[in-house]
Amino acid sequence: MKRPKTTKVYCPKCKKHTEHSVYIYKKGKERAMAEGARRHAEEKRGYGGQKYAELVRTAKTTKKSVIMLKCKVCNFVVGKPGIRLRKLELVE
Repeated sequence: MKRPKTTKVYCPKCKKHTEHSVYIYKKGKERAMAEGARRHAEEKRGYGGQKYAELVRTAKTTKKSVIMLKCKVCNFVVGKPGIRLRKLELVE
């Protein structure tokens, strides 16, 4: 799916329709010392192995892409819910 890099949509902060720049959301780096990561590492230790079954084969052929919209007036960023598609391309 092709989508323009800029679009005019409603900004909840400005309370009017303004020009927005569009980009695809990317997940940040996970922290190795986060509470959940430490807990999961502890559950994997010792006898009994993995708490949950390890994923062998993925069932889905697509991933959900979250579209982020950044207002060019106030720089407020709002995320649109993820849509399932194979490829999302931003074009001029």
